[in-house]
Amino acid sequence: MAVTVQQIADAAGVSRGTVDRALNNRGRVNPEVAEKIRRMAADLGYVKKPRKNHEKRKTCRIGIVTQLAGASFMMEINRGIREAAQELADRGVEVVLKEGFSVDEKEQLDAIRELEESGIDGLAIMPVDCEGVREKMNELVDRAGIPVVTFNSDIVGTRRSCFVGMDNVKSGRTAAGLMKVLTGGRGKVLVITGYFMNHVSSSRVAGFVEEIKASCPEIEVVGVRSSFDDADEVEKIVLHTMETIPDLDGILLVSGGQTGIRKAFDALQLKKRPSVVIYDQTPKNERALQEDTVDFLIDQNGYVQGYRPPHILADLLIKETPPAQELFLTDIIIRTKYNL
Repeated sequence: MAVTVQQIADAAGVSRGTVDRALNNRGRVNPEVAEKIRRMAADLGYVKKPRKNHEKRKTCRIGIVTQLAGASFMMEINRGIREAAQELADRGVEVVLKEGFSVDEKEQLDAIRELEESGIDGLAIMPVDCEGVREKMNELVDRAGIPVVTFNSDIVGTRRSCFVGMDNVKSGRTAAGLMKVLTGGRGKVLVITGYFMNHVSSSRVAGFVEEIKASCPEIEVVGVRSSFDDADEVEKIVLHTMETIPDLDGILLVSGGQTGIRKAFDALQLKKRPSVVIYDQTPKNERALQEDTVDFLIDQNGYVQGYRPPHILADLLIKETPPAQELFLTDIIIRTKYNL
C-alpha cells in the first residue's frame, strides 16, 4: 500500500500541510524540519505522484561554486545542494555545480567564468577571500545582472544578495568558552587552522583568540598553525608541538584533518591527553567523540547551507522575490558523545 502524506505527518509529528509544503517546496518550512520530513518520507518509501500535464522546461539556470570539495564537512553541504537541485528541477530550474578542491583564486575564477560562459542566471558561491573573486562577483552583479548568494564563507566588499552560513566569529568565541570549561581557564592551547586564505577558518580563529584574551587571560595560545586540511599535517603539528610543549592543555582544530589528532595521540601514548575541540559532525568525527579522542564538536548545519541558496536564487529569479534578510545564520550546534 502506498505511503500517504498523513502517515508521514503522523510519523514526523507535524501537520499534513507542513509535510506537503516540505515535500513540494511550497511556502516556508524550517529547513531542519523539512529535512526531517524528507528523511522520514524516504525511510517510509514515499513516492511523490507526478504532476498532471507538467511540462518540464528550463526557466533558469543556477551555478554553484564550492571549495575544498574533498573535505569531510562538504558531505552535508553537497547533500543539501543535491536535494535542492532535485526539488528545483520540478520548477524548471537547472542547478550546475562546479567543485573546487582547494582555496585557490585562479581555480575559483576559472569555475565562475566557465559557468558564466555556459549561461547562468544566478550564482551561489563559497568565495575565496581575495580581490580577484571580489571583483568578479561585483562584475556579475553590475554588468551581467546575475544575482549572487554566498554560503558557508562570506566576503566583504561585494554586492551579493545575502549570505547563508554560520557566524564563524561567534562560533570561535563559543569554542573559547568550551576550552575555558575544559581547562579551568588556564594553561597552554594550540590552535590549528586549514588555509589562512579561508575566510571561515580565519574568522573562527579570530573569534577564539579575541574571547580567550577577553575572558581567559590565564590561557596562553602557544601558536596558530596551518594544516591545509590534511590529516597527516595535523598529526605532524600535534607531534611537534607536544615534543616541545609536553604539558599542552588544549587543542582547537577549526578545519579538516581531524583524524590526525588521534594518530598523534596514539603515537605519543599519552597517559592524559590535552582537551580537544573540533568542528563538523561527520561519521569520523562522531567516532572521535565516542572514543574520547575529542571532547566537543561544533557543527555548522552544512545541509542547510547547501540547500537554501539555490532556493533563494530560484525565488529571486522566477518570482522576483528578494531575500527576506541579508544574513541567514545557521545554528552553532555543540555536540558531545552524549547527544549525538
